[in-house]
Order: sequence, then structure tokens, then C-alpha cells
Amino acid sequence: MSLRLGSVSSFVLVVVALAVASTCVAQDGPMKFARFQTGETVSYGIVEGDRLRQIDGDLFGDWKQTDKTFALEDVTLLVPTEPTQVIALAGNYHSHIAAGEKTSTTIVTTTTTTSTDLNTGKTTSNTTSKTEYRSSDEVPEKFRMPQPFFKSPSCLAPQESDIVIPKEADTVHFEAELVIVIGREAKNVSMAEALNYVFGVTCGNDVSARVWQRNDVQWWRAKGADTFGPCGPFIATGIDYDNLLTKLRLNGKVMQEESTSHMINDVAKTVSFISQHVTLHPGDLIFTGTSGKTAAIKPGDVVEVEIEGIGVLRNHVVAQQD
Repeated sequence: MSLRLGSVSSFVLVVVALAVASTCVAQDGPMKFARFQTGETVSYGIVEGDRLRQIDGDLFGDWKQTDKTFALEDVTLLVPTEPTQVIALAGNYHSHIAAGEKTSTTIVTTTTTTSTDLNTGKTTSNTTSKTEYRSSDEVPEKFRMPQPFFKSPSCLAPQESDIVIPKEADTVHFEAELVIVIGREAKNVSMAEALNYVFGVTCGNDVSARVWQRNDVQWWRAKGADTFGPCGPFIATGIDYDNLLTKLRLNGKVMQEESTSHMINDVAKTVSFISQHVTLHPGDLIFTGTSGKTAAIKPGDVVEVEIEGIGVLRNHVVAQQD
């Protein structure tokens, strides 16, 4: 059997084109990445089952796969990015605002007006009251737009690391949250384009010292103390960020369980809104708020945040040492 040179060349070109197309399809679909350390080397890798395939280049720019692979159990998983900013949302789930209760709230507004009679000089006052009823599962006006606050980048903690309870912190709670990973510089981004600036998502725990949160003027230590931002273990891309089941287990018991479809402000709205005021950079992280009721954690506890399509973030709770 013989083939003309032109036919062979065409056949080769078709094979190459199919291979390239296959590669593109694979990269456009769901993928998971991890930032990890082996020895003194820090790298990014593609999660392939129980192994990591190292990549060369910039995860948020140009990169390529290598033939180097490592068993997940043989590497140290790090916080997924090195962000310039860590931002979080307050009150982004109906269930958290209502604290799980469906009761009615009575709001009474009182208005007092005064008038003076020009002939007698006598002043009279008239007071009127307006009563409104609002169900606790309705969204208060201020939470109908994202309510961001800043966490310190130093609060981030990786997979299997310790959440350290400061001596003066008193009551400290868990908060399971989806975390947005920014992939491109974003400034004044529209909602329609916002998802193009999202690289992926990861798991997070917005650890919160409630006494400090209630009594301090700012939440800088209540939400941003060292180790108060566990994050990881992987970045997931190519999945529906606004429809992921999120669970938190405390010592194996499920304490939170709700879908991100119940967020008041979804991923696109959150990114767009923040970008109108703060320039976001590749690797920046946005915690998207927690659901339902939270509870206290104490030394000796194990906290796990599991999000569909991403994985399980596991951390140990310890007391601050002298």
C-alpha cells in the first residue's frame, strides 16, 4: 500500500489538529489545581486523582504541563494563592441573616412635627407612628447589595494546619464559605463580564471571634487574626459556582449544609460590585459569606469544610501557647 506525500501530510495535520482540540476541550472543562511544596520548591499542579502534575509558568497567565508528578500524600499543600487582598462578605445568605428562624418582626417608626401659630406664637407638636411588619426571611435593604470587609492576608491557613484560638478571644465560631479566586485584574467590571475575571473557587472558613466582632469598632482582629482564614485545599475551575452544596462538619457532625444557590449576591454580582471600588488582582480571594447558624469551636476540635466539586478543607483547633 502506498500513500502520496500530500496525503500523508494531510493525515498528520489532521491528527495534530485533533490532539490540540482534545487538549483545549480538557482544559475548558472542570479542572482542579493545587499550590504545593516539595523540599524547598513551591509549585502549582493539576490534580489527577491522588496525584499532582506539576505545571511550569504562571497559573494566571501562560503555563504548560510537565511530565513531573507527585503523590498528594508526599507533598505539603499550601494556601491556594498568595493574594494581595482578602475580602469577605457579611450577611450573604437568607438563613444566616434570619439565624434559621422564620418569625415576624414589627418595626415602629415615630415622626414628630411642630408648628407655630403666627398670631398667638403658640407652638404645638403632632406625633404619628407607622407600624410595618417584615418576615425575618426577607432580605434587609442593605444586604441586597454585597457588604464586603477586609481580612488580613496573614489570616490565611492551609489544609491540615492549626486554627489558633487567641487567649483573649473568648467565643470563636466557624463559618463555612465558598471563596472566589480572581484570575485577571478587574476594575469596573460589568456583571455580564464578571465571570471572565474569575479563575475558580476554593473552600474557606471565615473564623470569627464573636466578642471582638461585637465590641471592637472594626473587625480587624475578630475576622483577620492569624489563622482565622483557612483556605483550600484545591482551586476548582469550570464548574457552576452558584450551585454548589457546602457543608461544615465539626468533629464529624454536620453543622452547616446549604447550596451556594441560596446566596443573596451571586459570584458575578459580588465581583462586579467590588471591582467598582477596589481593583482586584490575580490570586485575590473573596470569601462569599456563610449560611445558617454558626457555633463555637474549641481546642481539640477538627473542622472540615466540604464543597461540591472542590474537596474537603480540614483544620485542627488549638489554643495559643505562651
